[in-house]
Amino acid sequence: MNVLIIGSGGREHAICWALNQSENVNKIYCSPGNAGTEKISINVEIDQSNFKNLVNFIKKNKIDLVIVGPEKPLVEGIVDFLEQKNIKVFGPNKYSSKLEGSKTFTKLICDEYNIPTAKYKIIKSKKDTFNILNEFSLPIVVKADGLAAGKGVYICNTQNSFEKAIDDIFGGKFGLANKILVEEFLDGEEMSFFIISDGKTFKFFGTAQDHKKVGEGDVGENTGGMGSYSPSRLENKILENKILERIIKPTFQALKDKKNEYKGFLYAGLMIVKNEPYLIEYNVRMGDPECQTILPRLKTDFFKIINSCINQNLEKINIEWLDQKSLCIVLCSLGYPENYKNSIPIKNLNTLSLKKNEFIFHAGTKLLNGEIISNGGRVLNFTALSDSFKLSRASVINLINDLNWENGFFRKDIGFKAIDK
Repeated sequence: MNVLIIGSGGREHAICWALNQSENVNKIYCSPGNAGTEKISINVEIDQSNFKNLVNFIKKNKIDLVIVGPEKPLVEGIVDFLEQKNIKVFGPNKYSSKLEGSKTFTKLICDEYNIPTAKYKIIKSKKDTFNILNEFSLPIVVKADGLAAGKGVYICNTQNSFEKAIDDIFGGKFGLANKILVEEFLDGEEMSFFIISDGKTFKFFGTAQDHKKVGEGDVGENTGGMGSYSPSRLENKILENKILERIIKPTFQALKDKKNEYKGFLYAGLMIVKNEPYLIEYNVRMGDPECQTILPRLKTDFFKIINSCINQNLEKINIEWLDQKSLCIVLCSLGYPENYKNSIPIKNLNTLSLKKNEFIFHAGTKLLNGEIISNGGRVLNFTALSDSFKLSRASVINLINDLNWENGFFRKDIGFKAIDK
């Protein structure tokens, strides 16, 4: 079969790599892809928002299946449009994608279906924030309602930081903002929990721990993700059952009650407090960089899993995993997540010697006159599998040091709670 992957990040390179392992996949296209996907697929420049041009390309090149990586086209309704043209596509429809596209939409479902989550209030203007600190004690969490590339979340320890968060979001830092979500701060440990669904059946698809903060020790500004490891150190059967029964199943029931079915990946961002799960947010796709740690652990043919979802026979697939530990560190451009330079050559990349369980997934890269250059804040994802997180991290750091890219920086403490405590 011929497959088209929408997206350009490390997640999409990992998906491309996993599909490339399958004997059932003939040709892979990536739009727009990056310098890494170009080695194992055909990169094509198509405006992700121009659905008509996308359909023309799909039909012309006899694409059998489309996999949508990032959230923006999902929220904009790409799945609905392609399905109306009888094109097979993996991902949730526009209505279901509101789980990520609107945090207030998800909170209202939590209220209606008794899904455990943080106490919250929806704010529609700056004047409505005046008395918030009388209702919530510091620290307090402030979130942009819509998509913010993983960066629209503030944990405010002071009134000044709270006021700055309000000014940033209502000031348009993450796009037009009509609403803000204010939440109580839950003191626990985060967990990324994934399932995959065909609209009738869903199955567990792994856990991970993402490190969002730019600085070591989880300090500083939020980013799209500085690294991750899988499985989460919190993963256990009792907790998994609580998450499925209290959070995932009620959410799918809510969509079903509203005459919607969910097809694709669903990523629950959770806070675990004394082995009790609370829903923080939903993402309607694989996480990034979690995907880069989860897919290398997958034993089952990835294409067969995706195809079973398209044909609504996921219940027939047995998803198997390697027992090894996976850890990913993201190499970023200097200055990220604020101001950074693009188009910096990345020399020595092709000379790195990768062992069997070591991987480099490209994110913000592109080819220019045969040379790989940087093209974003998060540039490369280095992943390793081993019998321990400590060994995986050491392998990854050695690779990054061997690359010796002077325009980059990375966190050396990814996985510290699983390794160093």
